[in-house]
Amino acid sequence: MPILLVLAAIVIALIVGYAIGRARRRGVPGSAPFPHELPPEVAAPLPEALPRLPDSVPRAAADAVTQDAQSPPPPATGPAVDHAIAERARIIRSCAAETATLRRALASRDGSLAQLAELAAERERLHADLAAARTETARYRQFVVDLENNAPPPLFGTGAPDDLKLIVGVGPVLERMLHQLGVATYRQIAHWSEREIDEFDAKLPEFPGRIRRDAWVTQARALHQSKYGETLPARGR
Repeated sequence: MPILLVLAAIVIALIVGYAIGRARRRGVPGSAPFPHELPPEVAAPLPEALPRLPDSVPRAAADAVTQDAQSPPPPATGPAVDHAIAERARIIRSCAAETATLRRALASRDGSLAQLAELAAERERLHADLAAARTETARYRQFVVDLENNAPPPLFGTGAPDDLKLIVGVGPVLERMLHQLGVATYRQIAHWSEREIDEFDAKLPEFPGRIRRDAWVTQARALHQSKYGETLPARGR
């Protein structure tokens, strides 16, 4: 109990002392108020960059110190700054070199694309030439097949081909054309009728009217008789 009483007395004394001191500060003129009672413009702390100057310092000196405090600091110098500048220059040079490399690669790619386009056009042209060559080959193959189907008889034995160039007006070209038409002997030409003459004349458009003009039928009959000793009967109509 005595201890509790002592503690209560101490607390009461502290509260009474605090109240008396507060009343004194409010009642005494010129006394400094507490920080939380100051106005905002007064309670704001001074900038750390501006040091407090004693009252004995002249105004001009105070302004110079304030201006020096507010001016930007001078650029830093030293090995560390030089190293940073050198590193920055190295990075700039590296970026410039990479940019030049990328530009060269881009130009090379454009050249490669143009070359690929030319190769594609050349490929298309070769495909077209190949298709044309295949068509031409098929045409010549069909020509050979037709020539074999209309081939003259064997060179030896009965019905061997005669030398049609002995007929006046028949040259090597006409002889080949007649062979293609299945005509290879004097006997065949000697047996042509007027209708057959008209048919073969139509099949030889490059030489119109030559069969009658050069009298192939009469010549073939004479050549056959001269070669084989056989007189052929007169031709039909």
